[in-house]
Amino acid sequence: MPKKIDYVVLTPSSSHNGESDIEEEESYVPGVATVAPGGPGGPGRPARLGAGRPGAPGRPGGSRPGAPGRPGSTGGYRGPGGRSGGRGGARTGGGAQGRGIGAGRGFGGSSRLAPMERPVRKAELPPFMTVKELADLLHVNATKVIQEMMKHQVLATINQQIDYDTAAIVSIGLGYEVTEAKPDIEEDLGEALTAQQEAADSTRLASRPPVVTIMGHVDHGKTKLLDSIRSANVIATEAGGITQHIGAYQVDLQGKRITFLDTPGHEAFTAMRARGAQVTDIAILVVAADDGVMPQTLEALSHAKAADVPVVVAINKMDKEDANPDRVMNQLSEQGLVPTQWGGDTEFIPLSARSGEGIQNLLETLLLVAELAELKASPERRATGTIIEAEMDRNRGPIATVLIQNGTLNVRDYVVAGATWGRVKAMQDDKGRKLRKAEPSTPAEILGLAAVPQAGDTLLVAPDEATAKQIADQRARLRRFEEASQGIKAVSLDDLFSQIQSGRVKELQIILKADVQGSIEAITQTLGKLPTDQVKVNVLHRATGGITESDVTLAAASGAIIVGFNVRPDAAAKRAADKSRIDIRFYDIIYKLSEDIEKAMAGMLDPTYHDVTEGYAEVRAVFRLPKNEQAAGLIITEGHVTRNSQVRLLRNGTVMYDGTISALKRFKDDVREVAQGYECGISLTNFHDFQEGDTLEFYKKEQVKQ
Repeated sequence: MPKKIDYVVLTPSSSHNGESDIEEEESYVPGVATVAPGGPGGPGRPARLGAGRPGAPGRPGGSRPGAPGRPGSTGGYRGPGGRSGGRGGARTGGGAQGRGIGAGRGFGGSSRLAPMERPVRKAELPPFMTVKELADLLHVNATKVIQEMMKHQVLATINQQIDYDTAAIVSIGLGYEVTEAKPDIEEDLGEALTAQQEAADSTRLASRPPVVTIMGHVDHGKTKLLDSIRSANVIATEAGGITQHIGAYQVDLQGKRITFLDTPGHEAFTAMRARGAQVTDIAILVVAADDGVMPQTLEALSHAKAADVPVVVAINKMDKEDANPDRVMNQLSEQGLVPTQWGGDTEFIPLSARSGEGIQNLLETLLLVAELAELKASPERRATGTIIEAEMDRNRGPIATVLIQNGTLNVRDYVVAGATWGRVKAMQDDKGRKLRKAEPSTPAEILGLAAVPQAGDTLLVAPDEATAKQIADQRARLRRFEEASQGIKAVSLDDLFSQIQSGRVKELQIILKADVQGSIEAITQTLGKLPTDQVKVNVLHRATGGITESDVTLAAASGAIIVGFNVRPDAAAKRAADKSRIDIRFYDIIYKLSEDIEKAMAGMLDPTYHDVTEGYAEVRAVFRLPKNEQAAGLIITEGHVTRNSQVRLLRNGTVMYDGTISALKRFKDDVREVAQGYECGISLTNFHDFQEGDTLEFYKKEQVKQ
């Protein structure tokens, strides 16, 4: 007879795949019996010696409770939701166990099985996108994306743009496997639409009026000349006698029209002058007969040459007693503008904007140059043009001045201007008269755009509203990508060789600034001797003095690098160059300059270091010290200065000293750092020639990553 024993309690174990909602203390090791007091079990077969066979695993249960397991025949305790007990029970002390414990159908109640492993989701992300666009690509709520970014200490709003690296980290955290999409080089729908029209209208061309830009030095009479031409006094409405915005005007002469763009003469508005040169057919270079060629004159000439347009020279102020037109001709001949009177191909027109003398001759010359250029356009096609100026009017909304370059623009046309679109509600000309249509070379002010476009944007007429929206949306995407990757296409000596090999660079444009004219001539001659088998070196603009924001603007528009010989950029130019990623090189030895350019052409340029500007300061006072030494009282105008900074002293843009700081003090105390807006005293190593008004540039050197 088998010995009577108390019933056996079997503690449940984990169910499927080792996962369960039951707490850890409820887990057990299969095959181990624990004895607990209880009532007698019913009669059963004698237990066989040895370990019982393990029970067959039950079916895995879902979220619903599993069915209870069958009880053992000798009083095994029924586990919650699983087959428990073995047939025959278990004997205390070496007795055989039954068939073991079945896995059961789940533990019932709140128990659930481990979730099935989800397949890895994949996503292809562009180089740049907004948080909202990332959420759409991942098919998740934007809030989840922002929360995941916050886990990685990245704060961004729903419309803020992020790069691929940031988006990849967020996507992986959300369970995605990501790859970077190649930049979408889809064809610009607007350009494709324009190309189709040009192909269809190539046989229906007619002559169009020339577009003329007036350039020159400040106060040489540009606005007065334009005023004399169109017989309207606009100077009274201008601040300081300098044109504040680009205006477009049209005049009639002998039944023919000429369109004038008036670009500002002050050097602070160089960017507006460059925009004027992009749409012009002929440039008038105004030079005062009494002043001669000035720095802004050469600057304007450089923009005209970069735009590759013919130049007509207007020698103004001939009514003055000290007028000397021959001096103007000599000076411009040195710049490559040889008068037709001397056998060249540049027209020089003596005139007086005040008295009107020579104005008629100038206009006739412009028509002659335009006739030789054979300017054509198709007035029957849909219009294309360029935005000259745009602004937000409080009463009328976005308004834009557009110069129609081809086709005819009509009221109620759907138009796309850059990344915005609209429907033309009204048009007016430069005299304020309402227009129903604007033909080629006609300037017009239009109303009806959804937003303010950028000056220089291309305007085109779309066949319908849907197409206009589609083109504007595409251009907005492309513009965001270009802004985020701004400067990638900029030319630099570091990657010049690779750009030559890929065929992207055929001509290396250089803007040369030096301390003296003699250095400019020597450098120009040296650059002219460099081999030109792979790429031609062209000095686009050269002048003495420091590097200005105007130079950076020209470099950005022309894809040029800036070379400074014993000169430095001012603070505004440095900021503009950093923003546009313009390559600025500094030299004090001509041989090193030519050697670097030659090595860059061959792809053998040595690792270079660039200067990271930390701050600027201005000398407010000079103090004499014993032993003929000097100290300077400064105010930090930008950034900060540290005791270990390297320093350059600039005087009128020219480098007078480049070295280290020997002492930095506030009051009588030595300090390690002085922040913007504070005053301090400084002395430089082996330099004792401070002057009030000098500028100090503090910097450190970092190696350029190739």
